[in-house]
Amino acid sequence: MNEDIAYPPPHYHLTFTALSAHAACHIRRMVRTYLAMWGMPHLAEPAGLAVTELLANVIKHVPGRSCTVVLLAQEGKLRVEVGDASPDVPVRRTAGPLDENGRGLTMVEQVTDAWGVERNAEAPGKKVWFELKA
Repeated sequence: MNEDIAYPPPHYHLTFTALSAHAACHIRRMVRTYLAMWGMPHLAEPAGLAVTELLANVIKHVPGRSCTVVLLAQEGKLRVEVGDASPDVPVRRTAGPLDENGRGLTMVEQVTDAWGVERNAEAPGKKVWFELKA
């Protein structure tokens, strides 16, 4: 590694209010940028798709739409966490062919290597996370 070049730290944390679906566009751009800097540009497509689905859940189900997005470049993998203050835990559903909703978590499951939900220990809310192997 060239010691004269400042590399970004292996984590990124953003707290914001997702006022509309347009917020996902900005987050996908940020994800692509960090993945390129971390040498993982091949993960941009699945990470962007999965984080978009998790943000859609915030926009649809979280009062106030406030959330955090955390990116963690770890040894051999990327972890993305989307947190919010809602105590409601998302549930993976099986959508029928005519249903307009209910496919998001199934899609997250299909494009990632692992995903899950963790409740916050010290405050109301939870974080929904996914991981992609680098």
